[in-house]
Formats: sequence, structure tokens, C-alpha cells
Amino acid sequence: MFEHLEKYAGDPIFRLNGEFHQNTHPRKVNLTIGLYYDDAGCIPVLPSVRTAEQRRASKAEPRPYLPMEGLASYRDAVQRLVFGADHQALQTGRVATIQSVGGTGALKVGADLLHAAFPDSEIWISDPAWDNHHSIFRGAGVKTHTYSYYDPATKSLRFDQMLAELRVLPPKSFVLLHPCCHNPTGVDLSQEQWLELIPVLAERGLIPFMDMAYQGFGAGLDEDAFAIRAMADAGLVFLVANSFSKNLSFYGERCGGLSVVCGSAQEAQDMLGQLQAVVRRIYSSPPWHGGQITSDVLNDPALYALWVREVADMRARIAIMRRQAHEQLRAKLPDYDSSYFVKQRGMFTYTGLSMPQLLALRERHGVYIIDSGRIAIPGLNTGNINDFTDAMADVLRAG
Repeated sequence: MFEHLEKYAGDPIFRLNGEFHQNTHPRKVNLTIGLYYDDAGCIPVLPSVRTAEQRRASKAEPRPYLPMEGLASYRDAVQRLVFGADHQALQTGRVATIQSVGGTGALKVGADLLHAAFPDSEIWISDPAWDNHHSIFRGAGVKTHTYSYYDPATKSLRFDQMLAELRVLPPKSFVLLHPCCHNPTGVDLSQEQWLELIPVLAERGLIPFMDMAYQGFGAGLDEDAFAIRAMADAGLVFLVANSFSKNLSFYGERCGGLSVVCGSAQEAQDMLGQLQAVVRRIYSSPPWHGGQITSDVLNDPALYALWVREVADMRARIAIMRRQAHEQLRAKLPDYDSSYFVKQRGMFTYTGLSMPQLLALRERHGVYIIDSGRIAIPGLNTGNINDFTDAMADVLRAG
């Protein structure tokens, strides 16, 4: 009955991650998957989360279905975190927010919503991008395109070209943007560039969809939301997906949010109903446990303060690994420009390594980087950073 269906080749990152675990190299290094690891190479259970879970576990609670839009306390906390507690968009009730099934679930709900509202509109996604962005929107019936973003020659942003391409898009086109910690390149717009881009989006009548999966891993929780708050200041109507997988180290609990910034409080109220309708058609209700714990951490002043420090510690460790990689490569290979390690930010760095170099890293050194050359920086630690830079220097010398 189903022989006509195209076979699914599997996710290339998960497949390569599986190959890493089968490799017997004694000093192997896994830089494939986008997970935050501590310096011991473990996915941390944050003390703020552990405390919240212990409190919940101390009393028996029923587990009813949550409302389609999720916990009210969760949604309020998402709005404060993403927009800032005092932002006028919140004060005037112009934001509709739901608790979503991770950041991916937020993207799916947003994609279905946009396609229903504007069935002829298409979406433009950065080149390169997280592959699943294209899959999610195509799965919702939205045709996808790319806009210029990353310059492999300079390992930096092609901002002028990006701006020129967005200036000629049809009105009501969707544009997927990363407020911070761009996946996969680690190359972000500066605040000045965002302030130059936002009027273009407004003038062309484009609909931005902001995907913020790594809030707090760039410059800080508030700093990383600069573009979102600036768009709301400018009066744009747009969507924001956010995720707690990384910054709460809560991957499997699938906690995220989708917010739609509207033109008025009445429009936001109506939009919440539209979001509920989309959710009902997909998964009906978001997770209870993850939602309660996330809400507890974000709404308890002491736990929230602890969490802010934990995010700062994770951000600092990523920055330290970037700096050490840059310094060690500069010492081992003086003619090689490794400054991109410290210029890019967040969990990922684009190396520009060729496929033969990537294969040499895997086969000779047990260092696993995905085929695009993207490195997941948290896979580096004080125990393997020297092995990594030795391996990089070896394959780079060979050309």
C-alpha cells in the first residue's frame, strides 16, 4: 500500500552522531549535535530545574490536560522573557502567546497559521539554514526560498546583499530570521544592522518570523532579544518562536513558546483563538510536567535569579572554548586565520572545512563535524580542546 512513498533517508546529523559512538578512537571528539555539555562532557541538570522538580515531587498532583494555549503563568513568563516586562506591546495587550511543544512545535504552529492566513505567500530563509526550517514550512504547504546571509570567503555576514534581496520581495512574504546565535553559522546581525533592516521589513510589508532557540547564549538574555523588542517598538506585526531546550537544559521536555505581535489588543485576543485552533488540529495540549517546571523557574524570584546565573555560566563556558580554540590554532598554525572562532557566537561555528578535510578529521583523529563544517562548540572542553586543535592543524596543513 505504501510502496509509492519516497524512503526517508534519516537526519544526517543524528546519523553522523551514531557513527561517532561506533568509532573506537581513544581520543574521539563529538562536535555534531546541538546540545549543551558542561566541561565534563555531560548534559547538565540545572540546579534551578532540580529544585523546582523536587518541590513538585514532594506533593502528589493530578496531571490533567493543559489548555490548548498552555499554562497562563508559563505564557506570561515567556512574554516577559522575550519582550521585557515593561514593553509597551505587553502593556497594551498586543501579544498573543502559547506554550508550544519545543521551538520546533512553535515553528510548526506558526507555519500552519501563516499558510492559512496567506495561502499564496512564500517564505525566505537564510542561506545556509537549519535544514528543518525548510522541511517544516514545506510540510505546512509553504514554498521556501533562500536569501543571502553567510559569506564563506570572509566567514561573516553578507548584509548588503541580504538587504538588497529582501527589498524586492513581494508584500506579505514571510522572512525567517534569527535574533541571536544564528544556526548554523554563529554569524549575527549587529544592533545597528537590525535597525537598518527593520524599516525595510516594514516598508515592503513583509512578515518576519523570528526563531530564537538560544536566548542567553549570545550576549545575555535581554541583549539577545534586542531585535525582537526593536521590531515591536517599530510597530511591526510578526511571529516569535522561542525554546527552553538549550538555556534550561530541558531538551526532552519539549518546552517552547510562540508569540504573535499584533496591531491591537483585540487583534491579539482574536489571534489567540486562531492559535488554539491550530494547536487543536496538531497535538491538542502541551506537556504538563515541562510546562509546570519551566513556569516555576521563571516565576519564582529566587529560582529565576539562580537560572540567570546558570545561563551566564553556560554562555561564559562557550566563550572560553571559542577563545581557547582560536589561541591554540593561532599558535599551532600561525598562517591560518582562526579569528572566526571569537567573532561568531552562540553554540555553533562555521569552519569552512572541505569534505576531504572533514573526512580526514573523522578517519585519522576521531573528530566528528557535520558535512557543512559546522562545529557545535559545547562539545569542546578542557579535556579535548588540545586534541581538537591538533587535529585541525594536521588537516589544514595537508590542505
